[in-house]
This record gives sequence, structure tokens and C-alpha cells, in this order.
Amino acid sequence: MSFTATHSLQGNHIIKDDETGKWFVSAVENPAFRSAIEGLYDFVGEMDADCDMAYDWVCEQADISTFVADKWAWDMFYSVWEQSAVDGGHEQIG
Repeated sequence: MSFTATHSLQGNHIIKDDETGKWFVSAVENPAFRSAIEGLYDFVGEMDADCDMAYDWVCEQADISTFVADKWAWDMFYSVWEQSAVDGGHEQIG
């Protein structure tokens, strides 16, 4: 599976499935996803959450099943999780 992260003509974050040619709107355009990302740093700190636990929590909060193939959303998630884990010493990174 290969995906390309790009923008629509309106400036929205979108993803193209390179195998099928289909496009989908990134989860970063979903207000519930953005709200979950806003709360992620505190969640990781309070729960000592590893990456899997944090990922599941974001999916639950945003009411989505997955965003792992969504480069925009994954990068946003991982950046926040990694910073929280490093700041709190929750998990070894790298």
C-alpha cells in the first residue's frame, strides 16, 4: 500500500491511495480528531500511555477506526505523543 499526502484545491489535507487512485480527506480536517490531539499530551502524561494506548485513545475520542495510513494525521499524532513521552520520560524513543 502506498499513499501520497497532498492538498485539495481548497487547501484541505487529503490522501491519495496510489494503488486505487482514490482520494480521502485527512483526519486532521475532523474537529473531533483535532480535539483529541489537543488533549493527547495531557493524556499521555496522566496515563503514562505508550504509543499504542495513545493511538487507541485518539481513535476512541475522534470516533474513527484508524488513521495509520493518513500521513498528515499520523505525523501530527506521533509528534505530540513523542514530545509528551520525552518530556515525561514515559518511554524510550528511537
